[in-house]
Amino acid sequence: MFLLNYGGMEQSSEQWFRKMMSPLQAAANQLTAVQNYYAGYSKYLNDFFIPFFVSTHYFRDVEQCRLINSNPLESMESYLELMSFNMELSTRYYTAGMRVVNEYTAREIPRAMGALFNTVFGVEGENIESFTERQAKITEMAVSGYPKAIQDISEEYGFHFEKGTNMGFDEREQFVLYQILPTDKSVTVREDGKPVMIIPPYVLGANILGFLPGERRSYTHCFANMGIPTYIRIMKDISTTPAVQVMSGEDDALDTRFFCDKIMARHGKPVTINGYCQGGFMSVCDILSGELDDVVDALITCVAPMDGTRSKGLKHFLASLPPRFRDLAYGTKTLPNGNRVGDGDLMGWVYKLKSIEVEAPVVAFFRDMTMLTPRNGKDVTISKTAAALNYWLKNERNDLPLAITEMSFASYTNPISRDGTLPVKLFGRELNFKRLAEKGIRWLICYGEGDDLVEKETALAPLDYVNAEISAFPKGHVAIATSWSDPRSACALHTRFGEKNHRGPVRFQLDLDLEFFGLDEKIGSLNAETDASGKAEKQEGKTAQKTAPAPKTAPAAEVSKSKKEEQQAKV
Repeated sequence: MFLLNYGGMEQSSEQWFRKMMSPLQAAANQLTAVQNYYAGYSKYLNDFFIPFFVSTHYFRDVEQCRLINSNPLESMESYLELMSFNMELSTRYYTAGMRVVNEYTAREIPRAMGALFNTVFGVEGENIESFTERQAKITEMAVSGYPKAIQDISEEYGFHFEKGTNMGFDEREQFVLYQILPTDKSVTVREDGKPVMIIPPYVLGANILGFLPGERRSYTHCFANMGIPTYIRIMKDISTTPAVQVMSGEDDALDTRFFCDKIMARHGKPVTINGYCQGGFMSVCDILSGELDDVVDALITCVAPMDGTRSKGLKHFLASLPPRFRDLAYGTKTLPNGNRVGDGDLMGWVYKLKSIEVEAPVVAFFRDMTMLTPRNGKDVTISKTAAALNYWLKNERNDLPLAITEMSFASYTNPISRDGTLPVKLFGRELNFKRLAEKGIRWLICYGEGDDLVEKETALAPLDYVNAEISAFPKGHVAIATSWSDPRSACALHTRFGEKNHRGPVRFQLDLDLEFFGLDEKIGSLNAETDASGKAEKQEGKTAQKTAPAPKTAPAAEVSKSKKEEQQAKV
């Protein structure tokens, strides 16, 4: 090996060559990072602004007709108000972008200066070459690695009914009813158990409730894996099913009744209706209409918007929008067959506008880059949870039947009346919360303490008119279906948790079924339980986790023998 005298120090030709090439390698890394940055940021911009361009077409089509028939002065006033609204939104957009860029650069510039110092003075540590290499890796992950992980998770995410792992139980023009079978092969569905039918949200899709079944993180499988007869109502593809496109709230209620009759005939017990998000609102409306009398005796709603006018964020957003433009016509698209439906992508985009400070493209891009930044010299591993959540956000937006959209829109623009009457009707009947008490419907309301989509006040609005049990879950809108659907989590759905000893929805369902025996053995086999105070106890290694004794009936200490006999007589 040749030795060269460089700066008074003998160095090998390999070391000398590496030093000479280091600046070139750093420049190449930086060029790669810049290219990836612009490619990645452009994609985030496209994802955000494509719905914007779609909305401009809807706006043009509606205004072409309205401008002709409107007072010119009123139109001018509305347009000036709209311009003011857009300027406020733009200010929030750019302020949020500048904030996140400043935070990122404030974190990275000291590292860059340290790398430069180490390079110039030959100090050990991260040098310019390794610094730029790290930047190139981060941007490459954001541009290609992360999207690939999101796409790859598609095989594990959701129900995949086409695989036949869950049985199609019955069908109507608008819906298919599936029975969800346990993923735990040691569990057998109890045919004499109390059944539950889950109603997914319309816009967000059903697959979020079957998040990652193979990882034991699926809301619906939490019920099935306890032996509960579990069913889920799946809306047919709206783009290819005209019956769905023209479906009304009455159709929703009638189909729900049809399925409940079939389920009750099979299991011999009334059904528990469990609605998630918008599915919860529709479930309440169906019950209040009277169409589910005698087949439904219990209700669970999770993060369901009961009174949208109490939503602080959306209320401010709608109040800032000129009255002329608070109209569903600006979010309605016409299909090739002439049927009109609510544009699901546009509705999802409206929620992004409401939370522009955290949903702006530059904010989302830098947030992901921060998440993908290597720590302690180790490459970042993209978790299945992060990949599945992003797959849902990017791919799960459904158009809505216009009549269903109008019901939701009414609940966000008109408050519940003082006597508890909803601002919508079904079958020409008023819907009043007090009917739940009259029919003896037991109700569990679950909400997310950090939910900025359906705030606490929106979900708990019925408590002003009727008694209901509540369960407060940490985190946001889909945490119940993702984080807490893991039976090993601190707020596992089949347990009691928290300082107030809240019941999870599965625990609530089990406690309703007074004839269910063997609960202790089943719960004891799970990997996460709660003690009497509701705090999860976890043990490392292969040792089993401790669990407090669970009641065999619901709640055994609270239900008298006479009440049990009364319920059995009803069945």
